Amino acid sequence: MQRRTFVMAAAAAALTASMGAHAQDWPTQPVKLVVGFPGGSTPDMVARTLSEPLSKLLGQPVIIENKPGASGNIAADHVAKATDGHTLGIVINGNLTSSQMLYPSLPYDPVKDFSYISLLTTAPLILVAPASEPGGTAFFDKARQEGDRWNYGSVGVGSVSHLGMELLKGEVPGLKPMLVPYTGGNPAVVTALIGGQVQMALMPPGVAMPQVEAGKLKAIGVTTAGPSPLVPSVPSLSEAGVKDFTLEVWTALVGPASLPEAVQQKISASIMDILKTPATQEKLLTQGWKAVGTTPEGMKTRVEKETELLGGIIRSQNIRLQ
Repeated sequence: MQRRTFVMAAAAAALTASMGAHAQDWPTQPVKLVVGFPGGSTPDMVARTLSEPLSKLLGQPVIIENKPGASGNIAADHVAKATDGHTLGIVINGNLTSSQMLYPSLPYDPVKDFSYISLLTTAPLILVAPASEPGGTAFFDKARQEGDRWNYGSVGVGSVSHLGMELLKGEVPGLKPMLVPYTGGNPAVVTALIGGQVQMALMPPGVAMPQVEAGKLKAIGVTTAGPSPLVPSVPSLSEAGVKDFTLEVWTALVGPASLPEAVQQKISASIMDILKTPATQEKLLTQGWKAVGTTPEGMKTRVEKETELLGGIIRSQNIRLQ
């Protein structure tokens, strides 16, 4: 028995040493960073901000490959099925949380098919309205009076702007605006808000604030518990009477599930070092993102909590996409 225990311990030690050596040698070729959105999109800008410093730390080129389509799910599936040991991906909330409930035929399993490496960036959303509408608590008072005669815009069924508004309706008694999804994305929603076709929408700061600062839209509040460093001039929704409502969009770094744990930890540590630098934080801030950086375990916790939150609204309203 003692000999068997010794042999097993020796084998485990050898395996650990082998994994450590593999992580030390990795990468042995250029690293591919797959982004599920086109060049110039916010996830793409995050990728380009991180690629150069990550290349310097890893000692290999980091090549960005854009594979847009299906709200990032095409790229996510590509990463999940990668077998070269050098393919990573930048994903958004939905790819790991709501997509599995929205798409019955999703070709990957967000829980089983990925290695979670690090949460990269976060950003709140801003509740905006036409400039002619009142602000603060008066806005919600009027919204209650209008009931389902008011509409809200979103960039599509199942999007964060859609699910987030449904969550908000659950927090504000009497708030009943009807969904109007726009296939033209945020620009189409902005046009509808300015034209008065919809009376509210949840939008990312980078889209909302230029219109707010130009006097074309009104910022009702930001979806954080307190003021956000990304938009310090916008009050939180709690100041408009909506207490403890927090919702963020985010980007994260993943690899296929087959990526060795020691390699995952190496990449995660490198990413956290990069995201701690003032230059990187400032660059991301100008893009509308707060730099975060987490361990794989920290990212997993975030995904689990958000999956439960969004899953509740998806199930209760039986929201599905083809």
